[in-house]
Amino acid sequence: MSDIGEAFWIALQLIAGLDGQLADIVGRSLTVSLSAVALASLIGLPLGAAVAVYRFPGRRAIVILLNALMGLPPVFVGLIIYLLLSRSGPLGALGLLFTPGAMIIAQTALITPIIAALARQTVRTMFEEYREQLCSLGASPRQMLATLLWDGQLMLATAVMAGFGRAIAEVGAVFIVGGNIAYATRVMTTAIALETSKGNLALALALGLILVLLALSVNAGVALLTGAGRTRGRLG
Repeated sequence: MSDIGEAFWIALQLIAGLDGQLADIVGRSLTVSLSAVALASLIGLPLGAAVAVYRFPGRRAIVILLNALMGLPPVFVGLIIYLLLSRSGPLGALGLLFTPGAMIIAQTALITPIIAALARQTVRTMFEEYREQLCSLGASPRQMLATLLWDGQLMLATAVMAGFGRAIAEVGAVFIVGGNIAYATRVMTTAIALETSKGNLALALALGLILVLLALSVNAGVALLTGAGRTRGRLG
């Protein structure tokens, strides 16, 4: 118990003192995850909204596919991205394997279906509520799409935050395509696994505490935005 207590105390000191190695890992984790969330949002939000509003052949299949891809195994995604970016792969000439760029691609592939599926559910609910009003104003499907995305931005933000929560906690895919290279591709989740195996519990705990704090912040943000969106909906 004394060893565990000492490890926690050192972990808190590392956080309070902004340890250089700790800051490097946390900074890279945030850079990779936020970049992936930005790309996934640019793809997933319009995609989910379009599936909710437009009617076209195969729409039901796309809805089922998006929902199924929400549970896509990270290691499988990492393997596919690895094969694409390897020297013998179709994108090998880009030289992205074992770089933060490859990790961003892997996380984007993982969280785009999550954001798209959640966005579809949100926009679909809004569309059913405002369809008659939008049709009476003569809005085209494209105008409806833009209006719903703008009006539902608070609720759609929960989908984006859910994607960030998934990305920041990811370990399998980023380990495969990033290689967990010190001061290059090492992020919080892969560093925790490595430092625990080395017996460096203090650094692992410091990273774990920051990861938990980020998860709690995301969940709190989702709850606040959801409540704000519902209040706005009632007032509207």
